[in-house]
Amino acid sequence: MVPSQKMKAVQILGNFSSPKVATNYSITSPTPKGAEILIRVLASGVTGDEVLWPEVYNTASRIPGHDVSGVIAALGPDYNGPLRIGQDVVALLAPARGEGQAEYTICLADEVALKPSSMTHEEAAALPIPVLTAWQAIMDHGKLANGMTILITGASGAVGTLAVQLSVKLAGANVIALASSPHHSTLKHLGVYEVHDYNTPGWEGNIKDVDMVFDTVGGDILTKTWETVKSDGMIVTVGDPAPEWAFGKDSQQLSQALEMVGEGFIKPQEVEAFPFGKAALAWDYARQRGRGRKIVVTFGG
Repeated sequence: MVPSQKMKAVQILGNFSSPKVATNYSITSPTPKGAEILIRVLASGVTGDEVLWPEVYNTASRIPGHDVSGVIAALGPDYNGPLRIGQDVVALLAPARGEGQAEYTICLADEVALKPSSMTHEEAAALPIPVLTAWQAIMDHGKLANGMTILITGASGAVGTLAVQLSVKLAGANVIALASSPHHSTLKHLGVYEVHDYNTPGWEGNIKDVDMVFDTVGGDILTKTWETVKSDGMIVTVGDPAPEWAFGKDSQQLSQALEMVGEGFIKPQEVEAFPFGKAALAWDYARQRGRGRKIVVTFGG
């Protein structure tokens, strides 16, 4: 399919203090140059905190979005890799570029992975940032290993639920989860052996000697976790603005994660999809805490 000259895209207008999500129906469609790849986007994940990141305000288009799922629409004249037009793919776009919440977006080969047929485009678009954030924090930075005990805060969130599963199934760790009580049963089914409610005063006093804390919340919750960790333990947090290591040329790691979901080793996140015309509402939902689902914007088939 050849892209039209104009396309639909989400834009973040305003600034950090007063961001405004807008929909634009007449953005110029990009054309792949060099070895670039053009994706026809079918679904794009919404990371609510992106309105606080500087990257989107530094792009001329003001189009947000880093994780997308769609179909390869065109290849740049210098591309000579294995990817082909018409393939279903998932991509994690570099932070400095973004522009994933549009009908068409440009990516590079090392940002792209094939989408498993068992996943919907909505499920796939919800995966890249959360799963790589969890994987890199726990495995690459935390070096979580079999038999260790990890406390995961915000365990029912997009990053948290994937962190729980990776900790149990990839690392073989004992997982203590911190989440509101309505999510405790779901977390138990994911393999958590101990769950605490952050609304319970003094919860931190009931958790002792964990090897690692993976914090997805920040603020007071992060401060209290210092009482739970061993003196030689580790705390890794992604609760405040997104760390640089959450992005990068991660197509190989993304492919591994997609394969694990496709094979049923990891359960995909629950997704709530909004059509492009309701993108502003999607962003409102995505910025709410404790919603329990990953929000995506869809651009039609």
